[in-house]
Amino acid sequence: MGPAYRLLTVALLALVTIIAFEAMAISTAMPRVAQELDAVRSYGLAFSVMLTAEMLGIVLAGVWSDRRGPLPSLFAGQILMAAGSALAGFAPTFTILLAGRLIAGLGAGLIVVALYVVIGRAYPDMLRPRVFSWVSAAWVLPSLIGPPIAGWLASTWSWRWVFLIVLAPIAVTFAVVMTQRERINQGGAADQATDSQLSGSSRRSSHRRLSLLGLGVALSAGAVQWGSTQLAPAHALPVSLAVLGLVGVALTAPRLVPAGTLRMSRGLPAVMMSRFLLTAAFNGALTFIPLMLVNERHLSLTTAGITLTVGALGWSLGSFVQGSRAMLNRRSELVVAGGASLTVGILLLAAIAGFGWHYYLVGLATAVSGLGMGLAMSSTSVLSLALSPVSDHGSVSSSLQLSDVLGSVMGISAAGAVFAALHNPNGSDNAVFVLIWVSLASVAALVMLGGQQTRT
Repeated sequence: MGPAYRLLTVALLALVTIIAFEAMAISTAMPRVAQELDAVRSYGLAFSVMLTAEMLGIVLAGVWSDRRGPLPSLFAGQILMAAGSALAGFAPTFTILLAGRLIAGLGAGLIVVALYVVIGRAYPDMLRPRVFSWVSAAWVLPSLIGPPIAGWLASTWSWRWVFLIVLAPIAVTFAVVMTQRERINQGGAADQATDSQLSGSSRRSSHRRLSLLGLGVALSAGAVQWGSTQLAPAHALPVSLAVLGLVGVALTAPRLVPAGTLRMSRGLPAVMMSRFLLTAAFNGALTFIPLMLVNERHLSLTTAGITLTVGALGWSLGSFVQGSRAMLNRRSELVVAGGASLTVGILLLAAIAGFGWHYYLVGLATAVSGLGMGLAMSSTSVLSLALSPVSDHGSVSSSLQLSDVLGSVMGISAAGAVFAALHNPNGSDNAVFVLIWVSLASVAALVMLGGQQTRT
């Protein structure tokens, strides 16, 4: 935050805050969106579509940043995110809203990767750890205040403002980054010197391969999502498309992560698979909490949003605990403990829906689930670097981000498929929510096995 870096630091933190707000706030407003646009059955699609596009953006941004530096990706990402948010905010139909979510997700993926490259270029070695700690902190505030603000906006004004409110901050960050172009570009001299020593044709071939794989996994995940929301009534085309999408994901995704990830082989592959399972279970479960509270318990959007805030507090506590000196050499145990806590939290959600327990307990369930994520997510990040050579840290970090987003996409898509197939528009969906959460709890339980496999 010194004079030389203050503007750039504020802009980077603002972009992280915008992306985090978009992720947390939309979860609160989406039940109202689905009701007004007559798309309750396709509820989960609004989340998974954005994540799929973000996954493609992450892969493309890595290639683009390597070839042209981070600025083109950063500027394009901000433009796309603003355009997608505006389109979603003014959407007259659910299809148009999905198109806006897709565009915004692509922009978010471009931004996330470019931010890391900017930090590597614009800041000296001694400042980078501090910048990364600020970036992590920038996720906390939106997690705490985003859901209640979104609930208030959707209830008092319109859900459309939840999307439109990010336009002004994006315009400001765009202008600030424009003023910092020279500082960012100067930091790329060393990268260019290193690149000149490598074969240009080899790099182009690698970039082309990564781009095609990224496009393949994104299109396959998109096919899974669309097909899974068209299962009631079942038709040959959507079912076939969903199956083909699953095959496509199975063929492309393993080529973007370490060998042995699907088998949860000991070491780094187990770390990647644990990360996939964590985000699949947590985000799949969290996505349907506001819908259950609003549709089944008839609570306000603001109240539903507060339960998500409690989950963020649990995550913060877990992150604090895993960062203590006493936990320094107990990463595998922390992953196991995180998986156990996440399993208990999701099972508690299922019990609340199944036995009609008081909705106050939802806050406890999200806090326990968040605690598990706080313990395990940071631990898998540390393990991924500890189990790989320094020269591979870039590719390993990219694989970890891909596991994050793909896990979220598949978890939400699977939960959305169950809801779309079993949703009762004229009655209660409590049994559907129980089935979703019990299934996701079993996914979370696999993290305990993954944690054991991270030991080497």
